[in-house]
Amino acid sequence: MMNTTEFKVIHNQYDELNQLLSQAIAQLDLNINAEQQTKLLLYLDKLLFWNKAYNLTAIKQPKEALIKHIIDCLAILPHLKPGKLLDIGTGAGLPGVIVAICQPQRDVTVLDSNQKKIRFIRQSITELDIENVTPVASRIEHFELTESEKFDVVTSRAFASLTDFVAAAEPTMADNGCLQAMKGLIPDGEDMAGLVAHWQIDNVPLIVPFLNETRHLTELFKK
Repeated sequence: MMNTTEFKVIHNQYDELNQLLSQAIAQLDLNINAEQQTKLLLYLDKLLFWNKAYNLTAIKQPKEALIKHIIDCLAILPHLKPGKLLDIGTGAGLPGVIVAICQPQRDVTVLDSNQKKIRFIRQSITELDIENVTPVASRIEHFELTESEKFDVVTSRAFASLTDFVAAAEPTMADNGCLQAMKGLIPDGEDMAGLVAHWQIDNVPLIVPFLNETRHLTELFKK
């Protein structure tokens, strides 16, 4: 029996949420152990507990937050390219921290211009002993990297416009790297029109357990 005293918000719903998460992990065929699963729920709990202070999410209900934040991010794991990852506009650490919990061998940098949100991430990863995350409080245009520091994978679920995401992310991407944007609907032709000359664009449909909404992972590779 799990000791739920560590949970400040979801302790009364722990069994239901843990079962839901277990089912989602099985449906997605992910290799996530019990310790990682507990860390995912603890991270959700911290997100909800600190939400009022840090303005992390508009979603207040634990079950909805589990599905729309944690499980939604888990759905991209089978499709992520290998290597060092940067999550731009990470907000509450989504998907970056979720990726880091599930893939401890991967180096993950999470970037956001909002100091409060980065403070929340820094505090949470320290408390949960997540050692493969580097939080950075910066605007993307001020985030300067040498060639050797650039990233194999750049993700985001913060950009409405694919064109804006590419403009922000391309300078941080290593040679032969990949941009992977979490989207709802496939970006419209107008948004992709200016990109197709220089980028190969693949839209991968995602099935997010318990979420009856359209999701895609839009992948971009330099031609």
